[in-house]
Amino acid sequence: MTAISEQSSSNPAGSVGLYKRIIKLPERIPFSLIQLAARVAVAHVFWQSAQTKLASWPVTLQLFANEYNLPFVDPSIAAPLATAAELAGSVLIFLGLFSRVAALMLLGVVSVIQIFVYPESWAEHLLWASLLLLVLTRGAGPLSLDYVAERTLSTSRK
Repeated sequence: MTAISEQSSSNPAGSVGLYKRIIKLPERIPFSLIQLAARVAVAHVFWQSAQTKLASWPVTLQLFANEYNLPFVDPSIAAPLATAAELAGSVLIFLGLFSRVAALMLLGVVSVIQIFVYPESWAEHLLWASLLLLVLTRGAGPLSLDYVAERTLSTSRK
């Protein structure tokens, strides 16, 4: 019996099998945890951004007026709109409530930042957009209020 186990451990097919099993281990991570991690991470980014804006509103208005230079929108309108979108979007994404709508809204914010404000920061924006696209296309997952609402509504219709 020992000779057989020694033979299989030195056998390349045994090593390949072990390698394949190790590589497949991450597939055991529940997708719901990945969805939750994506939501929490992206919510944190936008929550922090909104908090920074609110902490010094006069500076925020100056940034929108002098640095951001958004076309077609007056800075006195753009600043509160952006702040409200970041606050509402981050809370909704975090809770997983109306998460696809929130993801779409925050994708709009990311797009404006990428196109008009900081186009050189495309890698960071792509990271945020990837997390938001995960939520938009796959939903918030079972660890969300969207899931609870869907289950509640589907049982009440029966």
